[in-house]
Amino acid sequence: MGSSGWSAPGTCSFRRGCAGRGIGELDRCRPTRRLFKYIHRKIGGASMAKTGPRLGVLVAFLVTLAACGGSTGGTTATDVGVTSNSILLGNTIAQSGPAAAYGTIANAENAYFTYINNSKGGVNGRKINFKILDDAYTPANAVTLTKQLVEADQVFAMFSGLGTQTQTSVRDYLNTKKVPQLFVATGATTFMADYSQHNWTIGWQPPYQGEGRIYAKDILANHASAKIGVLYQNDDYGQDYLKGLKDGLGSANASMIVDAESYDVTAAVPTLAAQLSRLKAKKVDTLFIFATPGFTIGALAIRTALSWAPLTYLNSVSNPALYMKVAASKGAKLDGVVSVAYIKDPTDPQWANDDGMKLYKTVIANCSTCKVDDGFNIYGVAVAWTMVDVLTKAGSNMTRKNVMDIASSQLNETSNPFLLPGVVVKTTGSDHFPITQEQVITWGSGGWHLQGSLIDERGTIS
Repeated sequence: MGSSGWSAPGTCSFRRGCAGRGIGELDRCRPTRRLFKYIHRKIGGASMAKTGPRLGVLVAFLVTLAACGGSTGGTTATDVGVTSNSILLGNTIAQSGPAAAYGTIANAENAYFTYINNSKGGVNGRKINFKILDDAYTPANAVTLTKQLVEADQVFAMFSGLGTQTQTSVRDYLNTKKVPQLFVATGATTFMADYSQHNWTIGWQPPYQGEGRIYAKDILANHASAKIGVLYQNDDYGQDYLKGLKDGLGSANASMIVDAESYDVTAAVPTLAAQLSRLKAKKVDTLFIFATPGFTIGALAIRTALSWAPLTYLNSVSNPALYMKVAASKGAKLDGVVSVAYIKDPTDPQWANDDGMKLYKTVIANCSTCKVDDGFNIYGVAVAWTMVDVLTKAGSNMTRKNVMDIASSQLNETSNPFLLPGVVVKTTGSDHFPITQEQVITWGSGGWHLQGSLIDERGTIS
């Protein structure tokens, strides 16, 4: 929607107040009546009774031209959820349930939007309003709440909804409605690879399959005789990681995976002991944990309690230092654990004087529920930075279609201040994977340490 009220002839308030009216009805449409009065004053007070019918035809042409983006340079194209001074975005995320640790992401995103609103007056004069609803990591909840946000709250777009299963469950609905499903908070490969079938949806973070392939490269380069065991979540999320690992190893090295054990995300964490005991019994010396944070913490602690010390790899979406320290407090031995990163670690002292980290800390200082050392929060601020970049690029063409086009095929960010140096956020008409670079990290002395250089998986996944 455009600006409220009447400001001058040719504004887009015609579309809200007069759209669909026939020419004969225009004199009963409030914006047109105001325009009649405006012209009446300008032409010297001629009788409205005499001029009205003829002016109606002229007004219909001029206002329709303005509303449709004609040659009137001041026209602003807008859409549902946009007013003259605001943009409404919606989000569903787990703030309770088995993946509640991720809930802080949305709070951090909101903190960044608040920072932009307060320090810069929003984006192109519009403040960003962000409505967050708790779906408890449950697809059925995500569907209900997403429909509420779209149909009742009339959001402009959905932003950073979390979870592979939950976001898959609303993808068809949002695409049918042509509501942008922007930068979903999941690396599930389908959200990037299947753009041609779902072109109102785009991911942001590196795809899980690409991450799995990076782990495979590290194994083949540094642990070529490894006996691999995998603990993974028994849904699309865990299976995506497992596929990437297998693809990266290749058929010639498939036998390196001795066993893969799954767990039910709705189960209690202690049940992981059975799966881990089976992997230990099969002489696994290299363990991959593809899990959400709570299950990762439990697995690390159980692994240590079993007096078992395999080389251990963790997926990036469960590796923030804050949660590693929770695992350590439960008795887990962590030195030598391997993962990957693409975002700066707020607990890493090398970033203490970094401008991006200083900005992050300024933003998070105004979020009462956000912990500054939680890596999920800097993720939230980083993806919110991209969202603001997209809205800024949209300029006066603040329509769902234009914003979706920019996000899916026109990104070229080389200066997101919260990402590791060299990480690029890029999309084109033929490549809809925004981030494909990650760097291996290892845990030691109570923190993560970067190893080697960025590894780019762009072009390896289709």
